[in-house]
Amino acid sequence: MGNLNQFLPFLLMFVVIYFFMIRPQQKKIKQEKEFDASLKVGDKIITKSGFHGKIVELTDSSAVMETMSGKLKIERSAISLELTAALNKKA
Repeated sequence: MGNLNQFLPFLLMFVVIYFFMIRPQQKKIKQEKEFDASLKVGDKIITKSGFHGKIVELTDSSAVMETMSGKLKIERSAISLELTAALNKKA
């Protein structure tokens, strides 16, 4: 019983860390992967640096987006899930 009382605070701390830090991060990574897989030509997007545009070409690791000033080649990971979702919800 004494050993259990010694390890109980560490066990509780691990459970709290898991539910408040590790699990939400895993959920966010899963959402970003699903978002990345669902991108298609013609989608309106916003990059993490704030560029607005429309996808005109997609490859495995990059995308070409058309902006008002021309075309830009960007990494797919540079497309913001939150900003793009907010843009498409507004439209």
